[in-house]
Amino acid sequence: MTPGGKALAEFVAEATEILDALGRDLLALDEARDQEADPEHINGIFRAAHSLKGLSGLFGQERITQLAHAAEDLLDRLRLGRLTLDDQVLDALVDALDTFQSLLGEASRGEDGEDLTRRTRAMEDRLARMGSPPAAVEEDPLERLELDAQVRAVFTEYEEHRLRENVRRGVALWRVRAAFDLSDFDQGLADLNARLKPLGEVISTLPSSRPGGATGIAFDLIFGAKVAAQVLEAGLHGTPAELEPLVVRPSVDGAPGPGFEPPRSPDAARPSMEAPDAGPVASPRVKRKKKGARASALALGPGTSPPLLPANTGAPEQGPSQAGAPSGLASVPTSAPRMRAVASPPSTAVGLQAAASAPVPAGRPRPEETSLRSLTQTVRVDIGRLDGLINMVGELLLIKANLQRLAEASRQDGTVALSKLFGQDLSRETRQLERKLEALQEGLLEARMVPVGQVFDKLARLVRRIAREAGKEIDFVSTGGEVELDKLIVEELSDPLMHLIRNAIDHGAEGPEARLASGKPRRALLRLRAEQKGNHVLISVSDDGSGIDEARVREVALSRGLVTSSQISEMTRRELLNLIFLPGFSTRSSVSALSGRGVGLDVVKNNLGNLSGIIDVWSERGKGTAFHLTLPVTLAIVRALVVGVSGRTYAVPLNSVLEILSVQPQDIRTVERREVLDLRGQTLPFLRLGRLFHLPEREVNRHFVVVVGLAQQRLGIAVDELFGQQDIVTKPLGGRLSGVKGISGATDLGNRRTVLVLDVAELLEEGIAQERRRA
Repeated sequence: MTPGGKALAEFVAEATEILDALGRDLLALDEARDQEADPEHINGIFRAAHSLKGLSGLFGQERITQLAHAAEDLLDRLRLGRLTLDDQVLDALVDALDTFQSLLGEASRGEDGEDLTRRTRAMEDRLARMGSPPAAVEEDPLERLELDAQVRAVFTEYEEHRLRENVRRGVALWRVRAAFDLSDFDQGLADLNARLKPLGEVISTLPSSRPGGATGIAFDLIFGAKVAAQVLEAGLHGTPAELEPLVVRPSVDGAPGPGFEPPRSPDAARPSMEAPDAGPVASPRVKRKKKGARASALALGPGTSPPLLPANTGAPEQGPSQAGAPSGLASVPTSAPRMRAVASPPSTAVGLQAAASAPVPAGRPRPEETSLRSLTQTVRVDIGRLDGLINMVGELLLIKANLQRLAEASRQDGTVALSKLFGQDLSRETRQLERKLEALQEGLLEARMVPVGQVFDKLARLVRRIAREAGKEIDFVSTGGEVELDKLIVEELSDPLMHLIRNAIDHGAEGPEARLASGKPRRALLRLRAEQKGNHVLISVSDDGSGIDEARVREVALSRGLVTSSQISEMTRRELLNLIFLPGFSTRSSVSALSGRGVGLDVVKNNLGNLSGIIDVWSERGKGTAFHLTLPVTLAIVRALVVGVSGRTYAVPLNSVLEILSVQPQDIRTVERREVLDLRGQTLPFLRLGRLFHLPEREVNRHFVVVVGLAQQRLGIAVDELFGQQDIVTKPLGGRLSGVKGISGATDLGNRRTVLVLDVAELLEEGIAQERRRA
């Protein structure tokens, strides 16, 4: 790879990671669409846009740089409270993410299309005009917060905005003071922040005016708590933190301050919350200082630095109820302050707003249909895992040295017979080599594994866009994103899942009015689930829509000549439903942007077949439809059963082999002109491999039957010989051989012989189809 190509590949890999992080934060915002936006998510999106702008500028990607700059401006206005996060802003950010993906795709191919350039410019203009300012209020909530003006002056604009928002929402505010030793204060402060973040929002971190000792440093953290005081105290147990509430006066209309009961009389007010006797004086607004203001205000000495909170000189001494507080925490109120509960939705559910009630804005650029495959083949690998692989390689080098020693000894002995001790040494080194190679193989396969959640996150954005365009309301729920698959399988899986999602929204989910009329909830439910079962991963895509109309499937199959009337009359219900996977099949009478061409499910089945996977469908009219995909965990190195048929050798992936039987020819029965076996009371379809591949059959006294299965399908494959098990690396077949049914590739055995590897998924389908054709 040339230096320029290597630099471009590094840019695409890093930019892809940034866009993935940006997409996850956008999904989190979408989940909480009707709630108060989490500032951490908005900050995460802002940082991602800023990082992308700097990265693209470094590599000369001007279009991405300009769009990232426009998105950064919008997000900055959003995080500072100058704009309100509404549906329009969120839609624009999602569309900007799609545009980023398209721009990155062109950059990876070295293209610079004019259409995408115009679309990018339109998106920049849209972001610049986006949003509405928040409603103006007569009173600044910060005027009610009893905080010294000189301390407020050192806040950044963002910190002041977040403090104002917490006061406005009635969140209990605290000062958290903690002193650390100078040798490790950074780690101590990081640990304190990690404890505080789940309990609320760390608004600002300032050096404390109170010294932290001769060899220490103290910090004051302004903290907005979303939990009760007792919970906050328990969360900080064992830390050097001291808690003190920040007092907020009632607003001008008499409403209580955030988090605290209004005092009924001066005598009834709690001492720790009582204002000074002289009465509170509103802190004057201080003109914002420039960037160096914080440093200059905090550089004052202990004698001149203003305290973080006004001195509470009029407060009486600490009462007995406070004297018993834990030593690590000081001045904790005895009663928990009241605050507004902040509820967070489940992390697995994504609510998608109705397209019917919020149509696509006029002039909104429609993103071109692109693949969900990643633009880079980069895989992140934990350094500990790499260290383990390096150690294994070192041990293999030792084994190599021992084998070289034994080889040299045998060469020097010449024609002299090798001793028994030599054979024992060679056997010992061979066993060591086998164990280390297995460990190395396992480590390399683990390094290739990535969570399927990488694709699930992209599909969530796709659902949101398609539902809006189709005028349907969808709740998208995904589970099992942590299940891991081979990187190449995950990439190849993205397009089949995209087709299934589009099919579920267009064919399965009904419109809001139709659902209400049939007694269903207004919003359709679309589920995507992954779970691991042994050496396979099961992925299901299901909806609670109208289900598959079997009568319509039968009608379309006959009208298009896909099957004959005699064939369709003998089909089981499962076989009838599987007709939707035939090329050219579609129940739509007209072609739309989503469906009608009859290529979606056909592509799904073919792509899964290339991955040695299988797809099954379940449907009930009026209840919904579910597609079940069964896939191997990896295709890189697999254990295989080596068998012989008519003098030919084949390899069967062992992860699909359920058991091996020995049957007599008279045990094979014919039911409705199909050969079957009776396996423990169950009818097992029987396939003669030699007959399938048109090999000369020979008379045998018994058959070895390899029972294979994927999902719910089972098949008995008749073979002549069993040679044992072996690890194989499957190589794809090229040219004319690539279309041979039932063969997934070829492999090289240890004796330098090349054998064909059977595709169990295709054999299952071909066996059933062959018997159907014969009928």
